[in-house]
Amino acid sequence: MFTGVDIEDISRFENKTLENDTHFLTKIYTQKELDYCFSKKFPAPHLAARFCAKEAVIKALNSLNPKITFSNIEILNHDTGAPYVVLHNIDLAVEISVSLSHDRDKAVAFAVAYKKDVV
Repeated sequence: MFTGVDIEDISRFENKTLENDTHFLTKIYTQKELDYCFSKKFPAPHLAARFCAKEAVIKALNSLNPKITFSNIEILNHDTGAPYVVLHNIDLAVEISVSLSHDRDKAVAFAVAYKKDVV
C-alpha cells in the first residue's frame, strides 16, 4: 500500500481564469478537469482540491515511478460525485482511491494506491 496527502491554500487558485492563465491551467489540468471546475460558480476550491489530489497521487506513486507528472493524472467524478483517478501514459498495476475536501480557505486530498494483485 502506498499513500500520499497534500493541502493547499485555496487563495492560490482564486484569480485563475481560462483567459489569463491558460499556460498554467493546461500544464496542470486536463480539459475535462477544467470543464468541471469552471462549471462551478467558484472554481478555486475545485481547482485546489484537484491540484491536491494530483500531488497526493504523485507522492503515493513516487516509489513506483518517480517520473509521474500532473499531466499523467486526471481526477474525475463518478455519477455519484465520488472522485476517481485516471492515469495516462503510465503503466502501473495499481488501483488508486482518492478523497478530496475543501472548506473556506484550504483544500486537502488523500490518495491510497494498492498493487492490483494484493487487493
